[in-house]
Amino acid sequence: MFLDKQTYYIPHTADDIKYCHNLGKTEMNRQTFLRYTCAALAIATSAVLAQSGQTVERYSKLPASVDGIGKGYMGREIAAVMGWQGAAWLERQKRGREERTDLLLAALMLQPGNVVAYIGAGTGYLSRRMAPIVMPSGKIWAVDVQPEMITLLQAGVKRSGLTQIEAKLSAVDDVKLPASSIDLAIMVDVYHELAYPYEVMTSLLKALKPGGRVVFVEYKAEDPLVPIKQLHKMSEAQIKREAAVFSLDWERTVISLPWQHVVVFRKRN
Repeated sequence: MFLDKQTYYIPHTADDIKYCHNLGKTEMNRQTFLRYTCAALAIATSAVLAQSGQTVERYSKLPASVDGIGKGYMGREIAAVMGWQGAAWLERQKRGREERTDLLLAALMLQPGNVVAYIGAGTGYLSRRMAPIVMPSGKIWAVDVQPEMITLLQAGVKRSGLTQIEAKLSAVDDVKLPASSIDLAIMVDVYHELAYPYEVMTSLLKALKPGGRVVFVEYKAEDPLVPIKQLHKMSEAQIKREAAVFSLDWERTVISLPWQHVVVFRKRN
């Protein structure tokens, strides 16, 4: 149906298209064409503005704290990213003892052949420990937004000889992975730092296979004894609140790690 066949010429049905075609031969003059073009541009502009409005409403501006970026999302301030300059901390010798990486790996319940996306992979510390479990036909997509981290990650992978790991540079709002390509996505102490958590999660859900799992590993905000700055912690309740926006069902929460909780969700089919 035309909005107004004398003014806008926006065809939606076969009859409309035929009418417009005939009109173009006999009636459409320069003035009418300009009206059509302006109307189409107005509609497109309105759609863009509406979409932009949704983005503005999703995030809020806050007074920036020492450890934050002054941007609010669902009741919390987004934390500042740990830069690549702190990469040595990710590879510290006592990390396995402090965080009990062995318990985390057990909690993931990985299987040979799994395709895993590690979002915010950093230097590849966990990637190198997951890769042998998914061998021989599995794969680890080691994704990070910092090119310097990707360089460090690739160097570590080369030294390890683990060809199952592939480094991937992402955007701040898109993991840039193929659709329906992964069985499990994991973020370790990373989600709270995402500048665009909604957009990243949207892209991640597209990359996840139906029935695939998303795993949030975050320092426990509920535990004041965990020696991490408060803005770099997340409570289980906050993780569930933010995951509830998406087509995810909570599956379980693992609390056996000393500093972190492991909150597992499954994508609805």
